[in-house]
This record gives sequence, structure tokens and C-alpha cells, in this order.
Amino acid sequence: MELRKLGHTDLEVSSLCLGTMTWGEQNTEAEAHEQMDYALAQGINFFDAAEMYPVPPKAETQGSTERFIGSWFKARPGARNKVVLATKVVGPGEFPWIRGGPRLDRASVLAACDSSLQRLHTDHIDLYQVHWPARSTNFFGQLGYRATEDRAATRIEETLGALAELVKAGKVRHIGISNETPWGVAEYLRLAREQGLPRPVSIQNPYSLLNRSFEVGLAEFAHREKLGLLAYSPLAFGVLSGKYLHGARPADGRLTLFARFQRYNGGQAELATREYAALAAQHGLELSQMALAFVTTRRFTTSNIIGATTMAQLRSNIASHDLKLSREVLSGIEAIHQRYTIPCP
Repeated sequence: MELRKLGHTDLEVSSLCLGTMTWGEQNTEAEAHEQMDYALAQGINFFDAAEMYPVPPKAETQGSTERFIGSWFKARPGARNKVVLATKVVGPGEFPWIRGGPRLDRASVLAACDSSLQRLHTDHIDLYQVHWPARSTNFFGQLGYRATEDRAATRIEETLGALAELVKAGKVRHIGISNETPWGVAEYLRLAREQGLPRPVSIQNPYSLLNRSFEVGLAEFAHREKLGLLAYSPLAFGVLSGKYLHGARPADGRLTLFARFQRYNGGQAELATREYAALAAQHGLELSQMALAFVTTRRFTTSNIIGATTMAQLRSNIASHDLKLSREVLSGIEAIHQRYTIPCP
């Protein structure tokens, strides 16, 4: 497994990262442990979680994912030292069961970190990320920016100051951002530079064959500022496995089980996926492995966050690491991208 530098830090993380958001909803604790055992054995040293996981968020399951990771660490002495552990603090949203309604002010960030540390059975988090912005802006597929004053939104300066306290206390080694925009990235970097605060080392945003919006304004930041992309939803919630083509709805599929996930549905997604599937078949490739290999091999990608609900899926996803895409395949991908440009932002 290839190891890559995480931003400007001395940490080296695997080019594939184990995603965890199904643990506690679609996966049991035993299944989560099996996934971690296998991933580590295959050379994956990077796990990504969040305080709100599993998804979809529920009061009765919130925090289960981190607890499963914590119980794995507890049951396997020495495992913590082999893992670069990432988790996230929730941005504002309709989650009253999380601290009475999550915010990104100083008190909320500090409290969130302490709770995560307790669930994870560890004394530090290697990468602590802001899950999404406090301000009103375009993320989670939203298009059409609407200018607002956001007077009640916590300023980035306060959030970054709280993260700095956690770094100083030794509870967090490095910080990252997620679901951010070019303006947000620039503001974090400005404040870090001018006020001597910790600098984000990563950005976790969606990136896949169906959503290459990262390339428009953020890839240059990732490249020039060593702000590595941690790509999430590289299979577009399983759409790029091909299992939903032609209206199919497998009983255990996330889009079947949870109607709220509509980001990767729609006619353009179907048409684009059909073409990517045909390209993969033409070259004797599995669609999902082709899609993952494309994301992993972009120069601005630090790590590609893969997730799975079955061991068969996990094995296939990890095997994508060994796939080398030919010039013909890459040219075919670009041709499809020109016809279906960002069908699922």
C-alpha cells in the first residue's frame, strides 16, 4: 500500500483510507472489527470517523462508530500506534441530541473533542476535522450561491482558535476541514498565517467520476498549499458500482434503504454511469475499481476514503489500489466527463 505525506506534516497515510460511516447502522460492532483487522493487514493505516456517525444520523445510534473503533483499540493492544486516526466535529444542523444542537463555537468544539476521545479510547486524535462550515454556503450538493449575512454563524476565527487549544493541549495533532469552499480554505489559511494558529493539512470533500467539482477551484489549493484531498464518496454512494443501473434497487443498497440520499440519483447520473460502465467493460475492468483507481491517482489526492458494508466489497475496493489505468481508459474517462460534466455536485 502506497504511503503519502499528510499535508506538510511528518505523518504518512495510506493512499486508501478506511471509511466508517455505516458502522452502527448497516454494520455491527463485530463486522466493524473485522473490517479494521483486514484493512490494517492490507496496509491501510488511516481510519476516518466522525462524532455524528453512523449515517443517517439518529439520536439512538450517534457515536456508535467511534465506540466501535474504541473497543477495537481496547481489544488489540498496540493497534492504536499503527493507525492514523481521523474524526470530525459536527457543524450546525438539526441534531438536538448532539450537545443540544451542534455549533462550532469554542465551548462546543472543546466538548466535542473530549467526547470523541472518550468513545475512541485514546488520548489523542491525529487529524481533527471540521465536518462542515457554520456559515451558509454551497456544500452537500447545493448549487446557486445565496448571499447571506450569517450574523449568528460562528466565525472561522473562533473555531480555529478552539482547534488551536486542542493542539496545544496535545489532544489533537493536526487539523483539517471538510465540505469547504475556496473562500473558506483561503480564510483558514489567512488566519493561520496572520495569527500563528494551526494550519489545516487536509480537506475532505466529495470527489468521484460523477462529481469532479473539486477540480474547479480547490485542486489548486490542494496542490500549491499542501492541503491534501481526502476524497469521500468516490463511488457516489455505490452508484459507480453499477448496481443501481436501469432502475435496479438492491434490497441492501443505501439508496434503497434510505430515501433521503438523493444526491447521486437522477437522469444525468444514470446516463453518465452507463457510459462509465461500458468503458470499464470494454477494457475488462470492474466499474467500481476503475472509479476508485481514478480518484486515488489524481495528484491532488492524498487519500481515497473507501467504505463497505460487506467484506467482499471491502476486498474489491482495496484491490483497486493495484489497478493501473491505461491512457486509453483515461482518455475515455475524459471524453465521458466532457459529455456529462459534474452530473452530481
